[in-house]
Amino acid sequence: MTRILQSHIAGQWVGHEAAQTLHSAINGRAVAATHAEALDFGAAVDQARRVGVPALMAMDFQERAQRLKALAKLLLEHKEALYAVSAHTGATRADGWIDIEGGSGTLFAYASVGSNELPSGNVVHEGPVIALGKQGGFAATHILVPRGGVAVHINAFNFPVWGLLEKFAPSFLAGMPCIGKPATATSYLTEAAVRIMLDSGLLPPGALQLVIGGTGDLFDRLDGADVVTFTGSADTAAKLRVHPNLVRQSIPFNAEADSLNCAILADDVNPDDEEFELFVREVAREMTTKAGQKCTAIRRAIVPRKHLDVVAEKLRVRLAKTVVGDPAVDGVRMGALASKAQQADVAERVAQLSKCADIVFGERDGFAPRGEGVAGGAFFSPTLLACRQPMQHDAVHDIEAFGPVSTLMPYDGLDEALALARRGKGSLVGTLVTKSPAVAARMIPQLAAWHGRFLVLDRVAAVESTGHGSPLPMLKHGGPGRAGGGEELGGVRAVRHYLQRAAIQGSPTMLAAVTGEHVRGAQLVETEVHPFRRYFEDLQIGESLLTHRRTVSEADIVAFGGISGDYFYMHFDEIAAKESAFGKRIAHGYFVLSAAAGLFVSPGVGPVLANYGLDTLRFVKPVGIGDTIQARLTAKRKTDRNRRDAAGVGQGVVAWDVEVTNQLGELVASYDILTLVAKRG
Repeated sequence: MTRILQSHIAGQWVGHEAAQTLHSAINGRAVAATHAEALDFGAAVDQARRVGVPALMAMDFQERAQRLKALAKLLLEHKEALYAVSAHTGATRADGWIDIEGGSGTLFAYASVGSNELPSGNVVHEGPVIALGKQGGFAATHILVPRGGVAVHINAFNFPVWGLLEKFAPSFLAGMPCIGKPATATSYLTEAAVRIMLDSGLLPPGALQLVIGGTGDLFDRLDGADVVTFTGSADTAAKLRVHPNLVRQSIPFNAEADSLNCAILADDVNPDDEEFELFVREVAREMTTKAGQKCTAIRRAIVPRKHLDVVAEKLRVRLAKTVVGDPAVDGVRMGALASKAQQADVAERVAQLSKCADIVFGERDGFAPRGEGVAGGAFFSPTLLACRQPMQHDAVHDIEAFGPVSTLMPYDGLDEALALARRGKGSLVGTLVTKSPAVAARMIPQLAAWHGRFLVLDRVAAVESTGHGSPLPMLKHGGPGRAGGGEELGGVRAVRHYLQRAAIQGSPTMLAAVTGEHVRGAQLVETEVHPFRRYFEDLQIGESLLTHRRTVSEADIVAFGGISGDYFYMHFDEIAAKESAFGKRIAHGYFVLSAAAGLFVSPGVGPVLANYGLDTLRFVKPVGIGDTIQARLTAKRKTDRNRRDAAGVGQGVVAWDVEVTNQLGELVASYDILTLVAKRG
């Protein structure tokens, strides 16, 4: 009996009556069926707002980051079960790795982003603080806060797990409950992953809901606190972004659309160069990985006209060695398209492209998928075309065959190569293969205007390159124009997309209270206890120490020069120093830092365990011989990462604001120091 997929809406699994049957891409047999029951999207949105938002806001960035890490480990523990389901989508083990373990890796990456780059609490201070008055009593800054709405994520069929998780991770971290809607064709794999996540109990109630089938009136129920993201075709993106309610409510809509990505072989590369082989390998890999069903795949291979035939022949040889069939059969390196419908769509588009391009390699070249029952599958031959006059034909720059298909196109001169790249009207990613830094410096700034990401590939980068088509959690994924004009991933940038930015004005004390960070000019907390003697839990933001003073002598400068080996003329050459803008010998900047540390450090054993860095260091004014310096140390920010050392002692991170002033009260050095501080219990 065919399994009926279920939606998870308003805390309940919904679906008992079969509707559309979903077939295996390998042999055409029934895998699952969507459910026939209509969904109550009013209840879904209500659950997200009434239950999901408060549950997520009861946690902070750090706690949500830890939950993402736990979910990543959970999915890895169940990866073999997911691989078994993934096989029905036509994916090889390597394809499934990108989707399943790549999805888990994205959760791990955003757990790290939250832990290392976001504060405790639910307010991100996006400084710097700007003084708005002359007396220091009025200032402004920016903060980012959770939106209080729901994130609706509409995903494509090609990556049923990664596609959901790369959107879920940053929105969950930002405190937004999610409603995920996978593409129907491969939704059985998304449902399997979501069941694992929900059954674990790691997700707060209402944090994640799943829609199998259409979105009905969901868009009509959203408001300005919500966000919609979409991955899929450019045509569908164009229709969704003008939905009347999205426009009326100014609901953010982020699109990541399929694009005609290019790879350019620069004219400084010759057939006997290693880079030439790198180009051929990259194009062939992008054609066959996931059977070419990647929004980042190379659709246009732009090569010098003098090398067109050589590139074509080398690609023919590589593609002829690609074994297509059931991934369960030994030796198979490329699986099927996701569905028969996708197979028909790719065939139609190849037919359109062949009107202005020759087929260099395709089905006629011995295409014979391996495996039992593959005649009922959705297999498609790797297909390479060549358009010899690409500037004269629009179709090769407009029509995308979303499968193992790429078109070679020659150019005469780098300016024409740039023009061909622009004809794609905006792409997610491109690759430039060159040996010349000068060529890269000339071309990349122009190519960047039309691409979200660009790989510059040579023999040095190739050793560690993740490849043309691999979106990485730390790098922006998205592109202009046809590619949708949106942005996903990009490290902490993705989290910020799901937060609301606001400018805040007020006194420094009020700004400090709102941001949860000390702001210079705010009320200080001064006690008889040195701040370095406080355990993490006991330390207050704004707790401060004004140190004793120290007069800088010539002996200090000479001694520091001897210890450091820094004999820069401004410290030792009396004549040259007098002729400089400072008009005198000055102390080393790093001596000032060292002397300030000597003023504020509490030397005995205590809760402060380690100093692991300086941020925002600036030397504001010079310190000369005879100047007297003083330091103020203030607890600026506390971040509880919920970690313990090997002995089980809890730790937190404290950022300290340091102001070093001279005898006139002028600021001479300014910076933050970061310390690891022990907890009491």
